[in-house]
Amino acid sequence: MTFENRLITGRSLTGAALVAALMAAGALPGQAQQIGGQQVAAGERAAVSTSDEVIVTASRIAETADETLAPVSVITREEIERRQIRSVPDALRRVPGLTLTNNGGVGKATSVFLRGAESDHVLVLINGVKVGSATLGTFNFESLSIDDVERIEVVRGPRSHLYGSEALGGIIQIFTRKPTETTRAHASVGYGSNDTMEGTAGFSGRASGIGFSASTNYIRTDGINSCGNGTTVPGGGCFANQPDKDGFERSSVTGALDYAFSNGIKMEATGLYATSENEYDGSTSNESEAVNYVLGLRALASPTDFWDVTVAAGHTVDDADNFLDGTYESTFETERNSLSLQNDLYLLEDQVTTLGADFQRDLVGGSTDYVEDSRDNTGVFAQHRAEFGRHTVQLSGRVDENEQFGGHLTGGAAYGYRITDNLRATASYGTAFKAPSFNDLYYPGFGNEDLEPERSESAEIGLAAKVGGFELGANLFHTEIDDLIAYDSSIFAPANVDKARITGLELTASGEVAGFLLSAGATFLDPVNASGGANDGNQLPRRAEQVYTLSVDRALGGLGLGLGEFAVGGDVHHESERYDNLANTTKLDAYTTLDLRASWEATENWGVDVKLSNLFDEDYKTAAYYNQQGRAFFLRLTYRR
Repeated sequence: MTFENRLITGRSLTGAALVAALMAAGALPGQAQQIGGQQVAAGERAAVSTSDEVIVTASRIAETADETLAPVSVITREEIERRQIRSVPDALRRVPGLTLTNNGGVGKATSVFLRGAESDHVLVLINGVKVGSATLGTFNFESLSIDDVERIEVVRGPRSHLYGSEALGGIIQIFTRKPTETTRAHASVGYGSNDTMEGTAGFSGRASGIGFSASTNYIRTDGINSCGNGTTVPGGGCFANQPDKDGFERSSVTGALDYAFSNGIKMEATGLYATSENEYDGSTSNESEAVNYVLGLRALASPTDFWDVTVAAGHTVDDADNFLDGTYESTFETERNSLSLQNDLYLLEDQVTTLGADFQRDLVGGSTDYVEDSRDNTGVFAQHRAEFGRHTVQLSGRVDENEQFGGHLTGGAAYGYRITDNLRATASYGTAFKAPSFNDLYYPGFGNEDLEPERSESAEIGLAAKVGGFELGANLFHTEIDDLIAYDSSIFAPANVDKARITGLELTASGEVAGFLLSAGATFLDPVNASGGANDGNQLPRRAEQVYTLSVDRALGGLGLGLGEFAVGGDVHHESERYDNLANTTKLDAYTTLDLRASWEATENWGVDVKLSNLFDEDYKTAAYYNQQGRAFFLRLTYRR
């Protein structure tokens, strides 16, 4: 397995300075706020609506989905359970503008392409903590169980002007299960194709003012033959002929604690720990043992009626030992420490100014000797959001100072106009960048220390409407990316030689008709290589030009049987053909999959779910030579209280 696909790692901040910073924030006077008739802790001010859920990722401040000027997709716990979603990548498949590639089934490397940008142009956060491998520049989505997830927010479009590097194509923020006001518990056991077994359990509640939540998950599967059809393909795929099933096993636990002091100050702590064993096909390694964990601390306070303060710290680790037929080959370790301070100032009515700073330190280790094994990044950002009647304006900017590549300035501007109470138009412009990874810079025999950050400019217009119980959306965007990092044969190393031009249209619709809950999306993408030379004008690799999704659900009630409640549903997913290489000579065929599901709530607490995936046994690939799951079933017994 080449280093581009290896799992890797990270370790992080020790406690003294972090605890001191949080205690300093906790010493500030503060008070709870009444917003929209709801009690909101200090530092969590928002224009709460009874009909719109609050999101926090798009602007780093709480706002309703109806108010945000950015295109945001939210995947809730209710949707995860209703659609019987089995993994985080499975949940992301429905997001407009997003496509996935997978290297051979459950547990294998999964890459996310958002709005046609590269797979490392997506920033991933877990409970506000920036995660991912400093060597690869991407996040291992398979380290996180979907059963531990409360909700996912996906912001489409550049956000470097608020978050810094990597947020060129957008942001995926994953929130794990949080404490609840009343005691709750959940558990499930399931079995499915490929001798897949899974179990989960968790509880949450509040005692003596302390909120708590804990959840654990275990999964093992025999998997499928991840790569090839029994033949070795020179220069492609896994470079190996290993026609066997490639299994996967993972154990994970998440937890959260919170406490609100009498003066309104709130403290929060979240954690994720996962271990996994993964088999795959490869010539240099074909098995890995990985450890991933994420720790986050946050303190929120309101020193005055118009000033909210948030202090947050994070620590992430991503470690992997790699083996070839049971023989140890290598270890990769990366660790990330982060600290942020954010001030939200409500000085004028319907306006908020945000001022803040982020610090991040990445460290790499293991058996590979990098020339540099650590680097720091400090970012300072500002944002102002104002509403004037039917008009909303948002301006933001950020300066990042990186130990390796120096300073970088990004900015964004957005405008919204509410044409009617049910129709709103938006327009935005933003710049973004992506800092080179440690592999790009320092991988022995490959890296280039003279690399500059990849840069982009994006413009977008959008319409959002509510018509007859349906929510409709349309977003047209154009992005140009310069200094893309690609292998340069003239220097036998990566260089800033590529350019891309991406134009796209995203259409969404959701609502209820005659008892049927419907959700549909369509993405039309023109991802063009604009680098000049032989590949100029070609379609960027692994990006489909057309993606269609449709989800339908119907509650059937008790069917007159007096045996509880029944529901059925299904998902259709179609992606057009694409290419696996820059030259557009290796084609990946278009494909369509149909998933069906049914659920039975036998009692208030007990239920049964059954899902049949890829009903027509579609034979398809999202990356050349890497196989995908055929027809499969999964049956699960659930308990919720």
